[in-house]
Amino acid sequence: MSSFGRSQTRKKTKRKMKATAKKMTMMTTKATTDTRSQHGKATITFSRLVDKLQQHYGSPAPPPSTDPLELIIWENIAYLANDKRRAEAFAILKRTIGTRPEQILGARHSALAAIGKAGILPDVSAEKLLTIAKIAYEEFDSDLRAALKKPLPQAKKALKRFPSIGDPGAEKILLFTRSYPVMALDSNGLRVMCRVGYAEEQKSYSATYRLVLNAICGRLPRDYDSLIRAHQLLRQHGQDLCKRSKPRCVECPITDSCNYSRKG
Repeated sequence: MSSFGRSQTRKKTKRKMKATAKKMTMMTTKATTDTRSQHGKATITFSRLVDKLQQHYGSPAPPPSTDPLELIIWENIAYLANDKRRAEAFAILKRTIGTRPEQILGARHSALAAIGKAGILPDVSAEKLLTIAKIAYEEFDSDLRAALKKPLPQAKKALKRFPSIGDPGAEKILLFTRSYPVMALDSNGLRVMCRVGYAEEQKSYSATYRLVLNAICGRLPRDYDSLIRAHQLLRQHGQDLCKRSKPRCVECPITDSCNYSRKG
């Protein structure tokens, strides 16, 4: 075979190899896309999800308070404390000092820090309680309810003036105080929603939060009782079974509808 013939043969071989590689890439991409589609879409409706959780756990616990300032205090009273210790600290605060801004501002720092020992960093918790009381007293005349009657963006902005309150926390307070019928999710509930396929977890918590809310916005009930029930049950499930590490999938009442469980 001439050198020209050998050159043409090599070119044909290279073209075939490129075509084969391209075909394999397309097949791999399709398989990956199919897998993502299978594992990235919710296979259970929001209402069915909440109903199954209630069948498993029973009626959820009510919110710790319906007062906006007390809900802000609840979030800050004991850093990284579980619900039981947080509730104990909150009860001590109400009994020994009170939850009105004037009462907290008149308390000794040491007394507030002693209550904050229910969690870690008690001195930081004490400072946060004093900051909360100061903002409520100076900016809201000790009454947040008037601020929550404003249009939704303004009501959320008012709540976000306080320590540890971002969009999720503000929306939870608006829901628990029955100011706006918005769906709120804490980190536990958000994890459950991602695992059943309503969104993929993003690097940004706020981005994940918004993706999930956008995915369920047209499927939500509009009454307060149903929204609060959903929040509490999703939170409980994330705490009890659908944990971040070592989730107890064998005991899960929604494992058949869970993308995370199928991947495992």
